[in-house]
Amino acid sequence: MTPQEYVEEVLALVESIPEGRVMSYGAIADALAERSGRNSPRQIGRIMALHGGGVPWHRVCNGGGRLPPGHEQEARARLLSEGVPMRGERVLIGEAGWMPR
Repeated sequence: MTPQEYVEEVLALVESIPEGRVMSYGAIADALAERSGRNSPRQIGRIMALHGGGVPWHRVCNGGGRLPPGHEQEARARLLSEGVPMRGERVLIGEAGWMPR
């Protein structure tokens, strides 16, 4: 898989996250690892920072439920409007986490 194909796979996966659910950077990396040969949550974060504006970026957080740096307020408002369970500023990953089949 080329780097551009990987970017497209990441964005397609983020696009498929259902409303009211979230995935962590690590979960996205894990979901694509077998097909792509890559498994780096940091790389997912970089892809989201550079190319994620056209997908539901607010549905991606870190493994501890922290929201995208610099976009916390907007992400929190969007997630709450979708009914995502939160405790303070963190998503309750155990309740809202999602993985594709």
